[in-house]
This record gives sequence, C-alpha cells and structure tokens, in this order.
Amino acid sequence: MENKLSEIAPFTRAILKAHLCSCGVDYKNMDKPIIAIANSWNEVVPGHVHLRELSERVKKGVREAGGLPLEFNTIAVCDGIAQGHEGMRYSLPSRETIADSVEIMVKGHGMFDGMVALSSCDKIVPGMMMAAGRLNLPSVVVLGGVMPNHIKPYESKAARKDFLAGKLDEEGLVKITNQYYPSAGACPFLGTANTMQGLSEALGMALPKTSWMQALSDEQLDAAEEAGRQVVELVKKGITPKQIMTQEAFENAISVLLAMGGSLNACLHLPAIAHEVGLELPFDLFDEISRKVPFLAGVTPNNNEYTTNDLQRAGGMPALMQELRSLLHLDAITVNGKTIGENIEGHDVLDREIIYPLEKPIDQEGGIAVLKGNLVEDGALIKQSAVSKDLLTFSGPAKVFNSEEDFVAAYEQDQIFEGDSVVIRYEGPKGGPGMRELHRCTEVLGKFERVALITDGRFSGASAGLSIGYASPEAAEGGTLALVKDGDIIEIDIPNRSINLVVSDAELAKRAENLEILKREASKYLRMYANNASSAATGGIRKL
Repeated sequence: MENKLSEIAPFTRAILKAHLCSCGVDYKNMDKPIIAIANSWNEVVPGHVHLRELSERVKKGVREAGGLPLEFNTIAVCDGIAQGHEGMRYSLPSRETIADSVEIMVKGHGMFDGMVALSSCDKIVPGMMMAAGRLNLPSVVVLGGVMPNHIKPYESKAARKDFLAGKLDEEGLVKITNQYYPSAGACPFLGTANTMQGLSEALGMALPKTSWMQALSDEQLDAAEEAGRQVVELVKKGITPKQIMTQEAFENAISVLLAMGGSLNACLHLPAIAHEVGLELPFDLFDEISRKVPFLAGVTPNNNEYTTNDLQRAGGMPALMQELRSLLHLDAITVNGKTIGENIEGHDVLDREIIYPLEKPIDQEGGIAVLKGNLVEDGALIKQSAVSKDLLTFSGPAKVFNSEEDFVAAYEQDQIFEGDSVVIRYEGPKGGPGMRELHRCTEVLGKFERVALITDGRFSGASAGLSIGYASPEAAEGGTLALVKDGDIIEIDIPNRSINLVVSDAELAKRAENLEILKREASKYLRMYANNASSAATGGIRKL
C-alpha cells in the first residue's frame, strides 16, 4: 500500500526524506507505513517512567509487521504529586495540551499513516484518545499498566490518618506509602488512571485484557509488541478511531464505568473524547445508564481490601464485560479487528469476591449518580458506590469557602463540625481556573461521620464519602453555588437524585442582583484555558 508520503509533491517529499535520513532513518524504509509512536514518558510520573521500555517493544512489533516507527514525546502531569497545591490547576488543562501536541506533531509533519499512543494516568490517557479521535488515523492505545501493591488499601489509608493525627512522621508515612506505591505503573487503586486505562479497552481502543497488566511484566511487554503489529494491520485495513469509538462503544464504556464504580473524572473525559469524534455524552446519559447497570466490582475506593491488581486476577476487563454481556453492544468493533462480543467470549469471572454476579450485585444501581436541583441546574456528580447507606439522605447548614485553601485554614482552626454542608466554590474549569481535584479535602473530612462536601471542583478517583462535585453551572459562571451563604440549609437525596438549597426564589433573585463574581489571578496559560473552557457538564472541553 502507498503511504502518506505519496501524497506529498516530489521535491518536498525528497527533502522530507533527506531530513529523516539526518535522524538516522534508512532511506529504503521510508515507503513503508510510517507509524507515529506518541509517548508520554518522563522521569517525574510513576505511571510513565517505564514507557520507554514499552515503546521499544511497540517499535519491534511495528517493524516485524512491515512498518516504520518514529517516536516523539508529549507531557504528563502526576495528579498524586500535584494534589493539594497550585499545581493541581494545571492537571485538567494539560489534557487539551496533550491532544494538541500530538496533533501538532502528526499533522505538522504530514507523513504518518497510523499511531500508537503510549500513556498511563489521569489526563494523559484521555488526552491521547482525544488526539486519536481528532486525527482519525488508524491507532492503538498502549497502556502503562499497574504497579503491584505490597500492602492493602486500608493499611495505606490508616497510615495517612495516623500522619494527620500526628501519630506518624513524614519518613514513616513515606515508607508505608512506598509499600503501596512501590514501582512503575499506575497507582493500584481504581482512581482516574486505572478507570481510564480500563475504559480504553472497553471503548475498543486498547487490546483485550491490557487495562491492568502489571507494569513491565512479560505479558505487558508481549502485548506492547502485539500492539505494534496490530497498528500496521489497521493501516492496511483502513480501520480508524471513528469506526471504533461509536455511540455504542461509548455506551459500553459508560456501562463498564458504572459497573466497576470508576472515577467521576471519567464523566469529564468520555464526553471530551466523544466530542472529538462528533458525539455528545450529557450527564443525563450517565444517570440513565446508571439506573440500568448494577454495581459489580468491589475494589478500592469502593472497598478497602482489593485493588485493580485483584481485578486483573479476577479476569480483568474481559471478565467484567462478559458479566455485563446482556447490557452491552456486542457488535462494536475493536483495534484487534474483532468485536467486543468476540473478545469477551469465554472470559469467565475467576473470583466472585472481586466481580459479583449480575443477578447478585453489590448494588442494583451503578457507581455514579447525577444530582440536580436549584443548587445545580445542570447537574452534579457523586460516587454513590462509596457512600455509606446512612448518608444517602442528608440535610445540614452551609459552611462556604471560596477556595481549597480557605477550607483548609478553617479545618485547621477546628471550624468544621458534624452535620455541616461544606461548600468549596470557584474551583471549576473557569473559576479555578483549571478545576482542581479536592482529594485532600475529602481525606481530612474523613475524620467526620456526617459532613457533606459540595463543590464545582472535582475529585480524585480515590475519593469517597458524601462528596458531591462537578457542580454545574459553576460559581464563576453565576451558578447558584455563588449565591450560597453560611447557614443556608442544603438538602441532599441521592436515591431521588436531588440536591437543593432551602432558600426562596425571591431571596436568590435578590442575591443575584448584588453578586460579584470572584476573579482569581492566574498565569497566561490558565487564563487562556479559563477563557475557553466549557462547563463540567460538557466535559470541561475547550470551546472554539
């Protein structure tokens, strides 16, 4: 088959090839399918430090299949490192930069026939899939996999609580944490990183059972090599991401997300990926499917005993999807050329303590609920699978803060009490700017039995409890959240999907007349993001 270079004028093509020869590329190989290897390797992020080794195996597979691999890098932010300070403002915006940078490298050079995207962790996997959808070149996603955990999730959580209580010093916390996070790979809990790794496979963009392979295991290295071979096959067959990432594929991914109680951030990322292929995934669709799909997978943060390593041991994504078979679109095609139905056939669940039967689920509804009411007209999200039954309904007076820092200061001064409805606003896409995760806030609130958190910010996939985020419209857009005052009663009813501010319409209208929107100083990059970011209810995507 002819490659992209055949579309370029002869003189331009000759000079292009000369430049590639300067890079050490053999002239004789330049008429083969040229495969972009988009790699997010760096020495900062645990989920990415090993991706060079995976890349070498991908390139070996490409060459074996008759292609020419050419590698470039993009950025990656570690949400674990960025937590709790100003750095978290850059995490979500980095998703768009990742997609843009891959587009720039591929379109700017104009010679690539296909792409392999190597990534792991929270914003990077969705950013790579956004790029794949936007470019619509035959593409395969290769995932960084999971680090092993040598202690249980509850042991790691206990150490953090001991540190916050002054019972453990910094060195002691680091030593224990390194038993939970011991090596390369995504952190082992079902946070955003492992949620999006799993959803890559559920969407059909990653090879079967690669979601949660142990980082640098023999099976992962072999799978990376197979991905290299497979992308060349996709080029030969002309199978592109828009043929794979269809409405049915996204509905499959949402069903899997809800069945495993995955990260709320997926409700930002799936719509953003869908947008790149011309589809829309409103909050309401997530809630509609959540009422049909039961919660089946008991891993942390929905369970403090098991991790995604256990989920892989129980059969991984193929087994989970096999259990959901009757609720999926089985004809959706995938990157290995087979349908979802074909890929999951015969992959039975191997451990029923991890993946429950469809007829005897952990809960009859999926792990995520969408709440609406006069406080959040466009919706807010909660991981209901991580909420204790006695907190499914709640009513309490508001304690209002205009930033994470204001809340932390009040907490340290013992100004938070049982029964409070903590409101942290101006942390949305525009107001943050950058829509920080408030995971540290959810951690410190874990010491209380009955406290709600409501925010236009977002949460780590590890967050649990009565934590309601992604409130839309956000305070910075004049949403009702901006009108809440200390002492206002907030009523929450998760079974009935409602959250309301017990204040009259007349009083809210009066407050709105005098509202002054808080404007926070920010860097040029964050101002650019804020000026173009959409609501969380539409994925926080850049509006053009």
